[in-house]
Amino acid sequence: MTLQNPPLPHPPLDWDRLAAALDRHGVATTGIPLLDAQTCAALAALYDAPPDDGASPFRSRVVMARHGFGQGEYRYFAYPLPAIVQALRTALYPPLAAIAGRWAAAAGSPQRWPATHAEYLAQCHAAGQTRPTPLLLRYGEGDYNCLHQDLYGEMVFPLQAVILLSDPARDFTGGELVLTEQRPRMQSRAEVVPLQQGEAAIFPVHHRPVQGRPVKGRRGTYRVTMRHGVSRLRSGSRHTLGIIFHDAG
Repeated sequence: MTLQNPPLPHPPLDWDRLAAALDRHGVATTGIPLLDAQTCAALAALYDAPPDDGASPFRSRVVMARHGFGQGEYRYFAYPLPAIVQALRTALYPPLAAIAGRWAAAAGSPQRWPATHAEYLAQCHAAGQTRPTPLLLRYGEGDYNCLHQDLYGEMVFPLQAVILLSDPARDFTGGELVLTEQRPRMQSRAEVVPLQQGEAAIFPVHHRPVQGRPVKGRRGTYRVTMRHGVSRLRSGSRHTLGIIFHDAG
C-alpha cells in the first residue's frame, strides 16, 4: 500500500485550543484523527514489510531492552522520509514554532525558530545533526517505554508529536501515553493521555514554562522538566508514529 498525500484534518486543527492546552497541561490532543484507519494500517505494516527494490525505509532498529529503555522496539526512518511522514512534519512545524517562540519569550530567552521546517532542518544539518528522527514504534504484550526525553544533540526543537496507529478498541489494552512534570521543590505530576486511532498528542520534548504564584503583584514564570513514556501493554499489539522535528547528530 502506498503512502502518498496524507489527508490533513478538515476543518483545520484549532491551534488556539491546542496552544491553551499545552500552556495549561503540558500536553494537547488533536481531538480528531490526523490519519484515517487505512493510512494508519499502511504505516504500521511498514515495520515488518520487506524493503522495496532493496531500499529499506529505515536507517536503524532499536530493541529497548538492550539499552535499558524498557521493552518493545522502534525503527528510525531514513531519508527520504515516506511522503506522509514528511508532509506531517512540514505541516505541524509552523504553528508549533510559534508556540515554542512564545514559550521562549515567556522564559526570557531570545531564542526563536524559523518559520518553515526546511529552514530549521538546514540549521540542524549545519550543526552536524543530519540523521532523521521520525520513528515507528512497536509494542507487544508486556512491553513498555521508560520515561525519557528525545534530545539527540545540541539543537532541540521544544515540541514533538506522536500519532497512535493502532485501534485501542480492538488491537490492544494498556499501553497508555504517560507524561510526568517535575516542578522545582514539588513532587512530580503525571498525566495519562488516551488517544483514538489516528489522533495525535503534542507535548514538550524536555521543558515548558509555567506561570507561578503572584509575587509582589507580579506572576513569575519558571521552567519545569517533562518526560514521557508508555505504560505496560496488557494485551495485543500497539504501533505509533513519532514526529520529532530536530535531526540527530
